[in-house]
Amino acid sequence: MTRKVILFIAETLDGYIAEEDGNIDYLIDSDFTSGETTDHEYEKLVKHVDTVVMGRKTYEQVANKLSPNNYPYDDYENYILTTHPTESLDNIHFIRDNAIDLVEMLKGQPSKKDIWIIGGSSIIAPLVNADLIDTYQIGIVPIVLGKGIPLFSDKTKFKELNLESAKKINGIAYLTYSK
Repeated sequence: MTRKVILFIAETLDGYIAEEDGNIDYLIDSDFTSGETTDHEYEKLVKHVDTVVMGRKTYEQVANKLSPNNYPYDDYENYILTTHPTESLDNIHFIRDNAIDLVEMLKGQPSKKDIWIIGGSSIIAPLVNADLIDTYQIGIVPIVLGKGIPLFSDKTKFKELNLESAKKINGIAYLTYSK
């Protein structure tokens, strides 16, 4: 059984994953997640994932800003793509490999669990272009930034996807697409 590659990410209504400086406080400081329904989308994802792939900027943001006292992905194999690799720490591997080679290698490893892609367009665009992302689960948050870091950059080639589901949980619209 081939492992699936899943992009699970939040973006604003106007398509940004962060402000121009990389800040994502709008995700933390907003009340669109509060409501009558408990959002279990993250818990559903992590039940069938054992590997995360992200870039160095995303790693530093998670480790230093979002969760400085408790790294949230300790239970997974972590692959951090960087141009300045440092020594690996247990299950956190800092590597210079490109996203395509890494994901192809990970997909070939025996595992009953999937691979989660976290991060920006420098990782996402090559994987989209190489047709390596199997599932796109995008949470659209009800915020318009006007400018920022887009989920899909101008380096992303045309790709038609199939809508598998759309659901509203509190203020977030979750759209799930497959290739």
